[in-house]
Amino acid sequence: MKQNRTRFHTRAFSLIEVMIAIGVLFICIFAILGVVSNGLHGARALQRPDVDAGTVAAFFSITNKHEEGLESGSFDDLGDFPQAYNDYEWERECTEVGTNGLWLESIIVIRRSTGRPESSIERLVYDPASKGALSGGGATGGGIIRPP
Repeated sequence: MKQNRTRFHTRAFSLIEVMIAIGVLFICIFAILGVVSNGLHGARALQRPDVDAGTVAAFFSITNKHEEGLESGSFDDLGDFPQAYNDYEWERECTEVGTNGLWLESIIVIRRSTGRPESSIERLVYDPASKGALSGGGATGGGIIRPP
């Protein structure tokens, strides 16, 4: 008598199916790592103080005093800033551009520990109290040439 042998077919994954599954797994892992990396970058950006040359420019906009030359200082000179600003200093250079009270103001914020500039700004500012603006001209007496 013949016995009916039932064959047990075990179903296994083919090599192509395994490679596709591994590829999908790597795509998912790299996507998750990208999201985590962006989250860590955002968290670091929130921890750093937002040091900007515009902060120094805003202070000098209030005073609106300009003198030819270079001046520098720390953020403590400008007001009550948090301790996170202790590693920064600013430099401001003013140059009178025209004889009508127009000044070029260059401001640079420098990190003391590295000596590298963190932020800079250049702007034109009108100072009505400057010598040129008051006399209607610069050192030439109002820009009018007078005979001797």
